[in-house]
Amino acid sequence: MSPTDSTILVVEDDAIVRMLIVDVLEELEFTVVEAAGSDEALARLQDGALRIDLLMTDVGLPGMDGKELAAQARALRPDLPILFASGYAENIEVPVGMAVIGKPFSIDQLRDKVRTILG
Repeated sequence: MSPTDSTILVVEDDAIVRMLIVDVLEELEFTVVEAAGSDEALARLQDGALRIDLLMTDVGLPGMDGKELAAQARALRPDLPILFASGYAENIEVPVGMAVIGKPFSIDQLRDKVRTILG
């Protein structure tokens, strides 16, 4: 499986930011599934028929934040790689096996980070 055969679940509450991220990832030939928040993301993660190779989530989500979402995602899918997007990337610590990308990020930064995570 090449990285571009991968499916990425993008969780971002800001519709414009989400659209931009999805557009970039689709342009890089990834399959993208969107969620506007944690509840929607959890429903997608609970769908055993849906292949998800990477969870990319904003840290600052309303309600359940990105870190709480990541913990629940790992409970459902223990080996799922997780990429946090944050405007305060230098200030957040992420658990082992998870990565962070600072907002704003360039297309190249996003591509490189995703490809590194997916191998």
